Amino acid sequence: MLTRKKLWYSLGGIAVLTIFCALVVWPQVPGNNAMSQWFSRWKFHLGLDLQGGTHLVYEADTSKIEDSAKADALAGVRDVLERRINVFGVSEPVVQTNKVGDKWRVIIELPGVKEVAKAIEMIGETPLLEFKEQNTAGATDNDKEMVKAKETLKQILATPAKFDEIAKQQQDDKLAVFTKEISQFKDEIPADIVEKIWNMKAGEIVKEPISGVDGYTMIDDQLTPMNGFFVPKVIAKKTSVNREVKNDKEVEASHILIAWAGTSNSSSTRTQKEAKELAEVILKKAQAEGADFAQLAKENSDDPTAADNGGALGFFKAAQMVKPFSDVAFAMEKGQISKDLVETEFGYHIVKVTDIKAESTTQTKEDQLTYSYLFYQTTVDPWQLTGLSGKNLKSATVEFDPTTGEPRVALEFDDEGKKLFADITQRNVGKPVAIFLDGQSISQPTVEEAILDGSAVISGRFSITEAKLLGQRLQAGALPVSITLLSQQNIGPSLGKSSLDKSLQAGIIGLLAVALFMILYYRLPGVLAVLALGVYGLLNLAIFETLPVTLTLAGIAGFILSIGMAVDANVLIFERFKEERRAGKPVNEAISEGFRRAWPSIRDGNASTLITCVILYYFGTSSIKGFGLTLGIGVLTSMFSAITVSRVLLLLVAESPLKKWDWLWGARKKEVIK
Repeated sequence: MLTRKKLWYSLGGIAVLTIFCALVVWPQVPGNNAMSQWFSRWKFHLGLDLQGGTHLVYEADTSKIEDSAKADALAGVRDVLERRINVFGVSEPVVQTNKVGDKWRVIIELPGVKEVAKAIEMIGETPLLEFKEQNTAGATDNDKEMVKAKETLKQILATPAKFDEIAKQQQDDKLAVFTKEISQFKDEIPADIVEKIWNMKAGEIVKEPISGVDGYTMIDDQLTPMNGFFVPKVIAKKTSVNREVKNDKEVEASHILIAWAGTSNSSSTRTQKEAKELAEVILKKAQAEGADFAQLAKENSDDPTAADNGGALGFFKAAQMVKPFSDVAFAMEKGQISKDLVETEFGYHIVKVTDIKAESTTQTKEDQLTYSYLFYQTTVDPWQLTGLSGKNLKSATVEFDPTTGEPRVALEFDDEGKKLFADITQRNVGKPVAIFLDGQSISQPTVEEAILDGSAVISGRFSITEAKLLGQRLQAGALPVSITLLSQQNIGPSLGKSSLDKSLQAGIIGLLAVALFMILYYRLPGVLAVLALGVYGLLNLAIFETLPVTLTLAGIAGFILSIGMAVDANVLIFERFKEERRAGKPVNEAISEGFRRAWPSIRDGNASTLITCVILYYFGTSSIKGFGLTLGIGVLTSMFSAITVSRVLLLLVAESPLKKWDWLWGARKKEVIK
């Protein structure tokens, strides 16, 4: 028997739990404070059949994978796709794999995404990130094609006039002549080749084709290393040429960032309305005479660096910032604070311009040399894989170069990647290591010293948006196997909404009918059971929001079915209670004995149902899983409702004068032994 004190403590705990669940389900906390924001962060997640969305089916190419490893490879595909979709904020995506015959497929459901093209773009093609080093063994003089290339170039060199003839002809896939200023590419061409060209006289051609550099070809006006032979000819040579350099306008500014839930790189739980109201208050403080802008940034800004630098962004060019921000900053005067809030994808900004570097031109002197080079391209790849790739990537984040202020992507490798990167840099000191993205070289930095901590950066004159997108794509990871889109379907929510409305109507009618039956048949215990059923309903809905559980029609059916399970436990208890009353026991004892005797039946019945729910969840499809999950949660909470809530309420009422009114307890007077 519970003491009276424990009963009241239990009732208080039930009341607190009920209020908490009610606030989770209906977050009506007055005011704009931390509590209201905390309760507002939860919401119901509806499945594809209730809110509509996009259904995609992909086929995986497993032809190059052993049969025993295909299941693991598809599991890897599923994990990568889930990470990639989550980057774009799609709510509760469903990604699953199945096998049709000997074909493996990936099925993706994206609730809330109505545009199929947008959904396919979200899936996209994950960039393949590779680190390569020079292929010193791949281009040898013994290779047949290399021998042919070298002999062809020697014949041309034997008759210098042929060099000019080839220059006038249309270039083909193998042999071409290009003319460029060496100053444009002196950082990309190996130093020994630059020195060799500088030591040549005007009109001079090298006597032997230069090997060991693997040749160069022109791709998008950039010298790109290829395998072959490099034959330069100096056309003209000048030194100390004056050159005019244009310097773009730069602005030095600080900012205070107020973000809201859903903005880029933000963990804020504010709504946009709340963020705007807060930002407007801070803007007025910042515009007040004598205001300390840096201190306001430290205290209020959602920029993680503001605590250390007071919101300072340093000098930047217009292209380095998102357009709404740069448009405002570059229109302001030195010392001015923005009159209005600046809205970007990161939130609301309050901007203060601290300094301005005006647009200018400067004169500089540099050496110039114009040369042509004859190039014979072979097919051996000048770069070889190092074993380090995107699979070793642990994180990819956007940061800013401390010298230039340009955004770049910082890479952090896992333990295996750190060891590989250390080995790569140790054996390539003084040599280039190329970073390839989707088969294209995006950076070829020269290793100045061994890097043992596994840190690397990708820079390439990115805008903030480009750097952020690249970081997100790399973070998502590379697919273990390639996938091909088989079918796409846009699902509207109209049918699901109609079914949902009818299901809710049926559930409400059924709940009212059950409540009416319990009250009429069991009287006062029935009233208390209905109250316990209300606590049960709130607890279930709160669990659905906080886990969260994606609600489908099947899931709602499981929840409605669990209501019947909750009432069933009360029926068993009340019938046992009535038997004890007929045996002449007082109300208190009859209640305790009724719960004790009914418990084995409740336990065994619910245990068998829970076993079924586990089987449905682990072996069923997505909709069946939803049914099993909601039914299982409902069964567990129904046991709490019947055994704890109903019992506490019954025992407390049994301590009141109502215990003398036999007809309220559902037992006829003639059956009661006093």
